[in-house]
Amino acid sequence: MNEQTPAGSRTAQDAPGGSSGQAERRVVIVGAGMAGVHTAVALREQGFAGEITLIGAEPHQPYDRPPLSKAVLLGKAEGSAFDVDFEALGLALHLGREVTGLRPAEHELDTEQGPVPYDVLVVATGAEPIQLPGAVGVPGVHLLRTLDDAERLRPVLAEQHDIVVVGAGWIGAEFATAAREAGCAVTVVEAADRPLAGALPAEVAAPMEVWYADAGVDLRTHARVDRVEPGTVVLADGTRLPADAVVVGIGARPATRWLEGSGIELGSHREVVTDDRLRTSAPDVYAVGDCSSFPSGRYGERLMVHHWDNALQGPRTVAANIIGETPETYDPVPYFWSEQFGRFVQYAGHHAAADAMVWRGDPSGAAWAVCWLRDERLVALLAVGRPRDLAQGRRLIEAGNPMDATLLADPSRPLKAATA
Repeated sequence: MNEQTPAGSRTAQDAPGGSSGQAERRVVIVGAGMAGVHTAVALREQGFAGEITLIGAEPHQPYDRPPLSKAVLLGKAEGSAFDVDFEALGLALHLGREVTGLRPAEHELDTEQGPVPYDVLVVATGAEPIQLPGAVGVPGVHLLRTLDDAERLRPVLAEQHDIVVVGAGWIGAEFATAAREAGCAVTVVEAADRPLAGALPAEVAAPMEVWYADAGVDLRTHARVDRVEPGTVVLADGTRLPADAVVVGIGARPATRWLEGSGIELGSHREVVTDDRLRTSAPDVYAVGDCSSFPSGRYGERLMVHHWDNALQGPRTVAANIIGETPETYDPVPYFWSEQFGRFVQYAGHHAAADAMVWRGDPSGAAWAVCWLRDERLVALLAVGRPRDLAQGRRLIEAGNPMDATLLADPSRPLKAATA
C-alpha cells in the first residue's frame, strides 16, 4: 500500500488531557472487541478519570477471538469473555447496539437507538469476513469470525460432517486443524497455487503443503469455486465436492461502512487512515486495530495489520495520546502466531522490503525458521517450532543491529549470536 498522509488539522487533538479536565471529557469507543476493550482498560490504567463508554454491535459480553477457532469450536470452552471488571473500572457497556454513522462536526455518533455525543472518539470496529460470491444464504455455508459463528459450527464438527473449507489462509488452516481433530473429513480448496499465498513467498509456503496431507486433509490448489449448492461445492473445472458444511475463510475487510459520508479518510482497503499517533483525519477521532492503517517509520510504508497483537499494543498508544501528557508514536514490530496441524507458527516484522532471505534449519523437519534482511539488518522472521528464535528475533528487529548471514543460517547458534 502506498504511503498516505491523513488530511485535516491536528490542533484540536493536541490539548493535554490532564487530571483537572479529564472528569468532564467523554471518551466513546466504537467496538467492544480486543482493541476497544483494551483501549478502555489502558485509559484507566494510565489515569484517565473521565467517562468511558464502549459500544458493541454484538449482544455478548466482550470476548477474545483466538479461542473461537480452537477451544470454543471444539466444545472445550463455552466462551472466551475478557477477564475485565467493567463495573469496577467505571466503564459503561452498550451491547447489541449498531452504530450507523458519524458526524464529526457535531461530535456525535448515530446509532439505531439514537445519537451519542462524544468529546473523544475511538474507532475500534475491527474487520468483517469477506463473503464468498453467490454463497450468501445458501444452507450449510458458514463464516468463522464471531462467537455465534463458532457456536453454529460446533455441532457440525461434533457430528463429524464432510466439510469443505474455502481458502488456505491462516483461518482456513486453523479451522481445518480443529475439524480434523474432531474427526471430520476435510477438503481445503484454494484458488492460488499454494497455501498462504497472500502472506508468504512461494518458497516459504511450499513446505507447509505437506502439513495438510500429514493431517489427513485434502488440499486442492488452483481450485476456484464456481458455485455452492446445498450439500455440494462446484469448482470451476466442474469437479463436485460433497459438503455437509462449507466454511469460508477468504480474508477480511475493515468494518468501516458506517463511516462512509463522515469525511473520515479511508484507504484503498476501506481502512481508516491514521497518522503515527493513531489519529484520524477528523479532530478528536482515533482508530486502532484491524479497522485502520498506520505509517511505519521502521518499514517506510503504511501498514494494515489484522492480528491480535496489534489490537493489544495499539490501545496503549491511543490512551497515552488521549490523555496527552506524554504523546506517543506507534511503530511496532508486527507479530502474530498460528497453531495448525500440530505446529506453532510465529511471525514478527514485515518482509516486503527485504533484499535477502536466510533459512535456519530444514523446512521438512519439525522446527525451522526463515529470516529476512534488508541492508544486512533483520526485518522479519518466521519461526516454526522455534519460539526462542522468535523472541530473540523480535528484539533484534527492534534494535536494528547488523547481522552476519552465515552465522544466522546456523540453527544450532542462538539468533542473537549472529549479530555482526
